[in-house]
Amino acid sequence: MDFGVVLQTDPPASRVVDLARKAETLGFSHGWTFDSHILWQEPYVIYARMLEATDRMVVGPMVTNPGTRNWTVSGSLFATLNDAYGDRTICGIGRGDSAMRVIGHKPNNLATLGEAMKVIKELAEGREVTYNGTQQRLPWARPSQLRVLMAAYGPKALHLCGTQADGFILQLADLQIAEWTIKAVKDAAAEAGRDPESLYICVAAPAYVGDNIAHQRDQCRWFGGMVGNHVADLVDRYGEQSDMVPTALTDYIKGREGYDYSGHGKAGHDHVDFVPDEIIDRFCILGTEEQHIERLNALRDLGVDQFAIYLMHDQKDETLSAYGQRIIPHVG
Repeated sequence: MDFGVVLQTDPPASRVVDLARKAETLGFSHGWTFDSHILWQEPYVIYARMLEATDRMVVGPMVTNPGTRNWTVSGSLFATLNDAYGDRTICGIGRGDSAMRVIGHKPNNLATLGEAMKVIKELAEGREVTYNGTQQRLPWARPSQLRVLMAAYGPKALHLCGTQADGFILQLADLQIAEWTIKAVKDAAAEAGRDPESLYICVAAPAYVGDNIAHQRDQCRWFGGMVGNHVADLVDRYGEQSDMVPTALTDYIKGREGYDYSGHGKAGHDHVDFVPDEIIDRFCILGTEEQHIERLNALRDLGVDQFAIYLMHDQKDETLSAYGQRIIPHVG
């Protein structure tokens, strides 16, 4: 199994770069960041510094979206970074939550997301593509490789992911939900005549190593609130009781009352009291090193290729060290 780290581009950028460098030395292969340009600093500027500071790490957004950046700009960004640093970029993409809603827009629809994924990948890899009724190609771009992974929860999004994307990002580490979503993505791939096993599966969630479970829960409760935004969209679309979406994903948001993006992805967020301890235990990986190893091996057995740690709590360096020195070596 590969391991990644997901960072927020809070200033100073040097801290983000230092964490990426440290993660690589500890065995992490991927460095991700949020992409929400109002809430945090511009990630693509920082990606160049992360790539410069590391030798092998693959870098990209978790996740970008088709609405805040022109698709041709995104394709050019990835092609430029690949040309400068080798094929060491990756594109996580979704409909857009914080980046779109903070500036007063709704998340993009799935049709737009599907078209954007095609344009970004084709341009980044040096091929010609149809965009807005025109034929476009980056004449300076050499042939390269950009893996495009799509973040999804609902059935229609999972189907699009399986039929078009290079891989799937599940932003939670619950085993039951992971099994259901991975199966849906791979079934869609098979129906489309694709090899389901060629899809790269990434699970991303907060991880916190230690014995003080109450403190760990409080530090990671923000994650249940973040996921709750996506879940609320699913409930609006399919209803509270639907065979289309497992209740293991939707039941917990009944007490949700809005969301404040000023605390998005931050420990101590004031608007996540509705998230119960059970959800934190299921969606995140908490507890002792042995408990982390057990959950990670279970995810691996479900077909997960990468676990990426959302590193937004008060033990960033300690978590990286624990994983690199005592957890990653014991995951089969």
